[in-house]
Amino acid sequence: MFKNLFGEISVLFSYPKHLIILVARLVIAYGFAKPALMKLSDMTDTAQWFASMSIPFPTFTAYLVSGIETMGIIALILGLFTRVFSILLSFVMIGAMFFVHGSHGFSVASNGIEIPLYYMIFLFIFASFGGGKYALDNLLFKDGNDE
Repeated sequence: MFKNLFGEISVLFSYPKHLIILVARLVIAYGFAKPALMKLSDMTDTAQWFASMSIPFPTFTAYLVSGIETMGIIALILGLFTRVFSILLSFVMIGAMFFVHGSHGFSVASNGIEIPLYYMIFLFIFASFGGGKYALDNLLFKDGNDE
C-alpha cells in the first residue's frame, strides 16, 4: 500500500520539475544581479576591495568575477550553457565563501557562508541536471532535459 502511495506521489511531483528548475534558475540569477551590478558600477573600487581581502591579482580577478557573474545571470535566465555557467558561478561562490564570508562563520545573520553555500548547492543541481525543459540548452542541444 505504501509503495503504491509513494509511487503516486512521486509521479505527481515529477510533473512540475521543469517549472521548478526554471523558477530556481530565475531566482538564483536574480540573487546574483545586485552584487554583480555593484561590482560593475565601479571596477576600481571592486579591485581595491578585492585587494583589501588579499585576493590574488585583484584587478584581473575583479573583472573576471564580474564577467562570470554578468554572463552567468544571462545564461541562467535563458537556460543557455547552464551547466558550464553553473560550474563557473560555483567557483565564484567558493571564492566568496573563502575570502568574504568564511571568517564570519555559517549564519547569514553574521555575514557567514550560509547564502553562498545555498547558491552553490543550487548551482550544483543545475550543473548536474541542466537547465530543464524550459531552457535554450534543451532546444539547441537536446541535453536530455525533455523527459
